[in-house]
Amino acid sequence: MKLETRILGAALAGLSSFGLGACASIAQDAPAPAARPIGNGPSADYPIVIGDPFTIDGVTYTPLDTMNYDQVGYVTVDDAGTKGITGAHRTLPLPSYVEVTALDTGRTILVRLERRGPMTNERLLSLSADALGQLGAEEGAPIRVRRVNPPEEYRAELRAGREAPLRMDTPQGLLEVLKRRLPERGSAPLGDARQARVSGAVPVPDIATVDPDEEAVMPSPSQETDSSDEAQPAPRNDALRPQLPMAVEGGPTPAPVMVETSEDGKFAVQLGAFSVRSNADSLARRVQGYLETSGNLTLVRVGPFATRGQAAQALAMLRERGYSDAEIRLLD
Repeated sequence: MKLETRILGAALAGLSSFGLGACASIAQDAPAPAARPIGNGPSADYPIVIGDPFTIDGVTYTPLDTMNYDQVGYVTVDDAGTKGITGAHRTLPLPSYVEVTALDTGRTILVRLERRGPMTNERLLSLSADALGQLGAEEGAPIRVRRVNPPEEYRAELRAGREAPLRMDTPQGLLEVLKRRLPERGSAPLGDARQARVSGAVPVPDIATVDPDEEAVMPSPSQETDSSDEAQPAPRNDALRPQLPMAVEGGPTPAPVMVETSEDGKFAVQLGAFSVRSNADSLARRVQGYLETSGNLTLVRVGPFATRGQAAQALAMLRERGYSDAEIRLLD
């Protein structure tokens, strides 16, 4: 009897040990919960989609890759279900990044454009409920929309559905100026819509039929009256500094950057790179800068400057004038 009891106890102990071992084995083999994969690297911003023209209530909109887009208009709330700090625009590439300023308060946020819209001619931009909340605005509020090229860390926040840091508030004096540009309905570019070219597309001469979402770039007087120089290709690797009479003839003098330049300087402030030379030429005239070519792009720069300090001074002046994407470049 004692022998049977010992055998039974050993068997039970063996079974218990086996069960615990099996449980341990199962616990070790079970994979940890996998994190939900999110395509949030820089490649998530590509490919960029332009799309075909479309019509809303008799108005045709032509999507364009407009680098210097800057308009005022009115905001609307996007369809229910849209999340994150996102928005819808009728013509800018998808995705794009824009600064949106509430003209009633000056509050400015960064928004990722992911959809086409709004499907009404009365509004300039649709925002998700989250974005409208961060902006602190309501349906129909007046806004400014400006295309920007934010740092990758801000892009990543927006792609992940989170808020990017607030931008600098717009000063009250500038808000008053922008409000005076507001139309009673729809939107208006901050500049003259009659520029000769917009990101490679040639608009029709009649200003009344120009795409309402055109790039807000002021044309030079010579560009309005004589476009024969557009046929001349830009020399490669050669700096082209517009002459002052070309920049001011027939109109007011553009405000120059009052910092001493040096022909042998090693620093410059770069304001942008353009695939269409006439757009670059227009900007260079406004800031009295110069042009350089890099592959198929035309670079707009101000300078050169002998020291980085002088370049930094010029950079600060340009950013005060609204060129927030300008940056210092070391010349070869």
